[in-house]
Amino acid sequence: MVKKILLYTFVIWGALLLFMPKKNLYFKAESILESQGVVLNEASIEERFATLTLKDVTLYAKSIQVAHADEVSLLTLLAYNQLKVSQLKIDKGFQNMFPKEITDATVVYSVISPLRIAIDAEGSFGTLKGYVNLKERKVHLDLLETKEIKSIQNYLKKGEEGWFYETDF
Repeated sequence: MVKKILLYTFVIWGALLLFMPKKNLYFKAESILESQGVVLNEASIEERFATLTLKDVTLYAKSIQVAHADEVSLLTLLAYNQLKVSQLKIDKGFQNMFPKEITDATVVYSVISPLRIAIDAEGSFGTLKGYVNLKERKVHLDLLETKEIKSIQNYLKKGEEGWFYETDF
C-alpha cells in the first residue's frame, strides 16, 4: 500500500513537471514585470523537462537598457527552484552603482525554508553569498572575496568578517 502511494506521488510529480506550461508561466511573469516598468527581451526560449532557458536576455527598466545576460536558466522541481544567470554585464551608465559584470549568479528557493531565498554570485566585485529573508523583508549579502568594489563601496558596510550589504524592502 505504501509503495503504491509513493509510486502515485512520483508519477503525479513527474507529470506536473513534464506538462507544466513553463513558457506560459514565463510570459505571465514577464507581463507582471512589464506593468512595473521592467522589460525582458530575449533572443530565444528553450523549454526542457524541468528547465526553461533564455538566451541573450536584455533587461530594460523604464525603457532604459540596464543589463544584458548571455543565459538565464530556471530549474523548477516544485519544491526546489533555482535561477541561474550567466555573464550578466551592466550597462556603462549604471556601472558607478552596480558591479560591471556578474559572471555567475544563482538564486535558490526551497520549501524546506520557505521564508528564505539563498543568493550566490561571482563577478568583477569578487564572490558573495547572501539571502533574502521574506518574513523580515531584509536582504543581506556578504562579500567573501573582494576585487573591484570601488564603484559599490558607498553602498557596503564594513563588518568583523569583511564587507557586506544589507537593506530592507
